[in-house]
Amino acid sequence: MNLAVKLIREFKDRDTRHKLKGYRDKAELIRNRNLEAWDDGQLQAESLRLKKEAKSGTPLDGLLVDAYALVCEAAKRTLGLQPYDVQIMAAIALHEGFLIEQHTGEGKTLSAVMPAYLNALTGEGVHVLTFNDYLAKRDAEWMGPIYRFLGLTVKPVQAGMSLLEKREAYAADITYVTAKEAGFDYLRDTIALDEADTVHRPFHYVIVDEADSLLLDEARVPLVIIGESESSSNDGIRFAEVARQLKQVEHYDFDEFQRNVYLNEAGSAKAESMLRCGNLYDSHNSHLLTSLNCALHVESLLKKDVDYIVRDGKIELIEEYTGRVAENRNLPDGLQAALAAKEGLQPLASGKILGTITHQHLISLYPRICGMTATAHASAIEFEHSYVLQVMQIPPNRPNIRIDHPHRIYTHKEAKHKALVQEISSIHATGRPILIGTSSVEESDTLANALAVADVPCHVLNAKNDAKEAEIIAKAGEIGAVTVSTNMAGRGVDIRLGGDNPTQAEIVAKLGGLYVIGTHMHQSVRIDNQLRGRSGRQGDPGASVFFVSLEDEVMLRYGINKAIRVPRQNEALKGADLHSKIAHIQRVIMGQNFHIRQELNCYSDMVEEQRRILYKERLGILKGETPMSPSEQRVRLYYIDKFWADHLAYVSYIRESIHLTGLVNRNPIDEFHAQIIQAFEQIPAKITSESAKMLVKLGGTNDPAIWEKFGLKSPTSTRTYIINDQYMEYLQSPSSWNSVTIIAYWLRKISWPIIREVKILMQRSPFRG
Repeated sequence: MNLAVKLIREFKDRDTRHKLKGYRDKAELIRNRNLEAWDDGQLQAESLRLKKEAKSGTPLDGLLVDAYALVCEAAKRTLGLQPYDVQIMAAIALHEGFLIEQHTGEGKTLSAVMPAYLNALTGEGVHVLTFNDYLAKRDAEWMGPIYRFLGLTVKPVQAGMSLLEKREAYAADITYVTAKEAGFDYLRDTIALDEADTVHRPFHYVIVDEADSLLLDEARVPLVIIGESESSSNDGIRFAEVARQLKQVEHYDFDEFQRNVYLNEAGSAKAESMLRCGNLYDSHNSHLLTSLNCALHVESLLKKDVDYIVRDGKIELIEEYTGRVAENRNLPDGLQAALAAKEGLQPLASGKILGTITHQHLISLYPRICGMTATAHASAIEFEHSYVLQVMQIPPNRPNIRIDHPHRIYTHKEAKHKALVQEISSIHATGRPILIGTSSVEESDTLANALAVADVPCHVLNAKNDAKEAEIIAKAGEIGAVTVSTNMAGRGVDIRLGGDNPTQAEIVAKLGGLYVIGTHMHQSVRIDNQLRGRSGRQGDPGASVFFVSLEDEVMLRYGINKAIRVPRQNEALKGADLHSKIAHIQRVIMGQNFHIRQELNCYSDMVEEQRRILYKERLGILKGETPMSPSEQRVRLYYIDKFWADHLAYVSYIRESIHLTGLVNRNPIDEFHAQIIQAFEQIPAKITSESAKMLVKLGGTNDPAIWEKFGLKSPTSTRTYIINDQYMEYLQSPSSWNSVTIIAYWLRKISWPIIREVKILMQRSPFRG
């Protein structure tokens, strides 16, 4: 097996080298298309020629050399930027549909302009998906002069834009937009009752920036649109009080990886006593059990200033992979309300889900996909499996001379923390800038306080002050700078040595460049590499090191502390075998998470397939492709939306309990598919039947006022949000339910009523005692 893997790897490496040589040769051809002697008018006439060629059907591959040469010259004239050969190579790979790995500071933003321009020549539109609204606006404005010089239009999409502004932005040749905003706009389009109320045109070609974050870390994150409800209940306070009085081990326990929590027998009995509900597992108490489980989950598993913060009287979730506040993001189902109750806050009004789509399914709507990131190679197999995207590593413009030191591993947190402060203090004394990546808001604040005691001034960059991000990052490379951050540092912004001051930069380079310190090991080596990549940009000197404790959360959660048994000591542990063991376990964790994501995709993929079937019919009606009168059109659209929303509610209900079917020797995923297929097959008949009844009531009128009188209108208001489902992965994964959980459930569900009756009979028996 090892020989086969080795041969496959060698073949792929040889193929990559061959492709890179072809890209380098083509980049030289582009360089040799010297356009310096052309005046602006000639360049613009050439762009017009290429546009006519593309629209007439000439393959874009045949126009690539001329188009890229044109962009290179336009970039030099408008922005003073001369693309490096490696940027041109990256641009060729993007056009060919690769996911390129380009080191931090190598200029991905400019690389993307060339394939964006080439693919926009057809007039079908290009989307560049960015990490946030700030980057969408910045990149559109920054690269805009190149596109406009060559006769193309470019616009950014921003949250809060009017319908007209968004239509104009999506109608541009190149549109810079976040994936979530493009997805929300798509969902709004799917419930529009008039084509004039839609903003998107058919998807064509997409370039995904920070592709690893979007395509892997947030791939399964559902975007949701709901019809607002005018009321909200605050019953959560009652369940929060119960959850607070339950104690671990005595009343509840966790699963193997501390992702899920479940009541034991004593916990169920105590909850029943406090709620005065009788058997908590009776079918009529299912809503109580769900609410209690949610309350227990947020009480025992979600930590303030780690998983969320409270700001201005609102819950704000913290994005696990970046440390940023996850804007417009909720926990699923009752967890969000339970979290609000835990903090004594009023929950948001609930509403009916009208539509939902995951980031992964949204991206798959584009016929042509490519992407770019600084960290992709470690997850190459998953990219290929999930998106049929191959990773292409682009060599750096200048060799990377950053020194990545081995992890410093300690037996306990106190020893790690003490060594960390000592290391930072000694390095700071030399004037060398330091960037420290922490695991949470709580840890970043704790470390900042410890550094203050040690007389080391620092800037703190975390979810509490994310508005100052660009300002703090701009100073992170200055002499003597110490920046303590969560995993968010540098997103879209380079850390330049000396803060862009040439004199300072030279001094910092002599000191060894930016020194990056990680205070924990992440589940994914990609996230570790993102932190390392803040240092050593464009051939700058730099170094990185990770301080790790066997008591860190990831070590405890996955039992690494048990696999590495050593006596407690204050000094860092030695031994190459120790480092290789930790690296191996980290790879195993990545593999497990990949498997879980694939397993859970089996649930959402079928629902998405059903959505596309129904939406295809809906779109035909909306565009008038299906002959109907205006009233027939309105009625059928209304009932398509109504029964799809009902179907989503049913799907959610089924998913909550489907894992239990495994107890009766049925595969949960197969059972889930069978049930939702059966339900979906009934929708067309329901739509037809109810539409016919309504048309009789309308009597053929095409008066919109009459339509509204009968309720045939869009929701009075809608709200969009993202479901942060990382806490629910194990709840919905059959592999998460261990034998103790299952036995406890069924004892309470089936056996306990019988046991209870036996106890009562025993108490009444004359032979008792």
